[in-house]
Amino acid sequence: MTDVQCVGVVGAGTMGSGIAQVCAAAGLDVVLLDVSEAALERGVAAIAASLDKRVQKGALSAQEKQATLQRLQTTIRYEDLARVQIAIETATEQPQLKFELLRRMESALPSHALIGSNTSSISITQLAAALREPSHLVGLHFFNPVPAMALVEVIRGLQTSEDAYDRAMVFARALGKTPIPVANRPGFVVNRILIPMVNEAIFAVQERLGSVDDIDTAMQIGGGHPIGPLRLADVVGLDVVLAVMEVLQGSFGDNKYRPAFLLREMVQAGLLGRKTGQGFYKY
Repeated sequence: MTDVQCVGVVGAGTMGSGIAQVCAAAGLDVVLLDVSEAALERGVAAIAASLDKRVQKGALSAQEKQATLQRLQTTIRYEDLARVQIAIETATEQPQLKFELLRRMESALPSHALIGSNTSSISITQLAAALREPSHLVGLHFFNPVPAMALVEVIRGLQTSEDAYDRAMVFARALGKTPIPVANRPGFVVNRILIPMVNEAIFAVQERLGSVDDIDTAMQIGGGHPIGPLRLADVVGLDVVLAVMEVLQGSFGDNKYRPAFLLREMVQAGLLGRKTGQGFYKY
């Protein structure tokens, strides 16, 4: 059983709101922090919409939905993290941004608190080096959409203590997730395999190997995938796909991880997928 009663989530975007939702749904109090009230309002609205869908499907009662929302506290003040037992940052895959957030979190957290990073590709050892007490940091890589995806990759850096790792595993299980221990290597397990495949599908579009629909259909029927790689790229966010590929290429120095030019161009154009209304598909 987890000792966590209150969770801090830093970032109210897609991943942050998803993590906040599953924590609140598991009966934990949540402090959801972002830079502006507008960002927090969008995050809470996304959580409410997600819960509404579960109510409509009969998976959740209206009373349970309200109880979940009532466990959410929103704030723009890091000082409000003082009562949490674990805080998880969900910033985009930019090391300097994560360093800054992690330092601010550590300054506000109680000394015994566990610090989690939802990074999908950046070294936990590298991130932990930014902290005064690096042994408290552990990677907790949730997957999108968080309420539906059962996997959590749990990653420890060189500095991560055994206690922090054990508490992170127990915490993930308390959320109803399946935690998998993963070595601290670029991309970890899922993104090390999945994102290069998505990038290769983008190369296939770039080279006019087939249409977007046909490439996705081929992988669904021929590869047994539940969703085509290009539609998946839209769900993940093309900016995230590009960031992971850049981390893999920079870390391994291997040209096989080079991002497709079309991927770079679409990110430059702001065509990031579902979150912007257009990627390889329109939404």
